[in-house]
Amino acid sequence: MQLQSIHNDMLDGGISFCFTGYMSEEMLLGIGNTLKKKFEVDDLDRTTSMSMFSVFVEMVQNVIRYSAENQADDNDPAVIDLRYGILSIGKKDDRNFVACGNLVDKNDVARLSRNLSRLQEMDKKDLRRLFRESLKDEVPEGSKGAGVGFIEIARRAKHGFEFGFEAAEDDREFFTISAYL
Repeated sequence: MQLQSIHNDMLDGGISFCFTGYMSEEMLLGIGNTLKKKFEVDDLDRTTSMSMFSVFVEMVQNVIRYSAENQADDNDPAVIDLRYGILSIGKKDDRNFVACGNLVDKNDVARLSRNLSRLQEMDKKDLRRLFRESLKDEVPEGSKGAGVGFIEIARRAKHGFEFGFEAAEDDREFFTISAYL
């Protein structure tokens, strides 16, 4: 196990927090509380702190709801469906960032890419309008939420966001999204 090497790579990449593994709502709450304290210690201004926390929540919820890598017990519905992903938070080149990644089905790549590219092209005014409209609309087909997570990430990412897909095993691709605040 090369943990020191991983640790050094994260520090070199400006990463101050990283979690990889199965994610759940309970994990979101625990890590969320820790991050709030970390933002206070780092003396982040309130706007940046709130934006980073909001983006963190949206990214973890995206993994929890949509990661194609999951572990569940089909014979026991009481067992929580756990979804696997990675999340990192840090600062690089005077910009704070929140990034996450998880496996997605190849069938979802074109739709995700199209929707995210559209959001990248929108200005703050258009994003605000789309956010409000989305809250009033029906839940989009295939969505397990209000369909506003990526819109919220785009709204909060004052220095933009980037995303990508890399080939993975079976009929899946590894999806990454990084928001710069």
